[in-house]
Amino acid sequence: MAARQSVAQEVTAWRPRVPGVTEVFHARFTEYAYPMHVHDAWTLLIVDAGAVRYDLERHQHGTPADTVTLLPPHVPHNGSPATADGFRKRVVYLDQSVLGPDLIGPAVDGPDLRDPLLRQRVGLLHAALARPGDELEAESRLTLIGERLQDLLRPRPTTGRPPDPALARSLRELLDERIADGLALEEAARLLHAHPAHLVRAFSGAYGIAPHQYLMSRRVGRARRLLLDGLPPGETATATGFCDQAHLTRHFKRLVGVTPGRYRSGSAR
Repeated sequence: MAARQSVAQEVTAWRPRVPGVTEVFHARFTEYAYPMHVHDAWTLLIVDAGAVRYDLERHQHGTPADTVTLLPPHVPHNGSPATADGFRKRVVYLDQSVLGPDLIGPAVDGPDLRDPLLRQRVGLLHAALARPGDELEAESRLTLIGERLQDLLRPRPTTGRPPDPALARSLRELLDERIADGLALEEAARLLHAHPAHLVRAFSGAYGIAPHQYLMSRRVGRARRLLLDGLPPGETATATGFCDQAHLTRHFKRLVGVTPGRYRSGSAR
């Protein structure tokens, strides 16, 4: 009997400019089965269609579409389709700055996490990672994912940390200074001596908007003024911190409802 030929479709891999992320991998496999292997990074996996069957520490597991799977570094595992049509998955590989070695044991004991909030956050992270120029959003989302994974794998008593308006104001001032240049969450945390997750929560709690949303709003606001002054969209994108005109157009249309070119032409009198 002839062996079945492995089939792969829609395979995409890249390394984004986001601290803690070593690789992003999107793929659809119909018949391919992974042999036993290890990674030197954490594997954070979601399945969008079908399901994956895998063995970890001699125990069989599965990944239906509502599950987030977290596989620890250096722990052997395999993987194969659990349905006739194969599976489509999105994976982000994380270094130990995001998750430490203390979580390896809990992850081995319970790698498949059924948590709707975590599943939603991982999906939003992948969307941000796929958009060049949205690194601050990806950093913010990754920070909240890391915190959620910590809480799920090693629950801690809630402390009811009070709001921190002074910290939120300091972050806003930093963002205002860096509208065009941008600000990495990791750098902000270092400058303000605060954990990245606490920064995001303090800012969102104080202003009702996430730091990356605030920065994009400020950039679009500045772009509107430049466009009204007659600056072409391409030059406006450069002047306001967007990586290119397409990046400006995506955010501008989402916040204003029209493209920069349409906005500029409609302002002519």
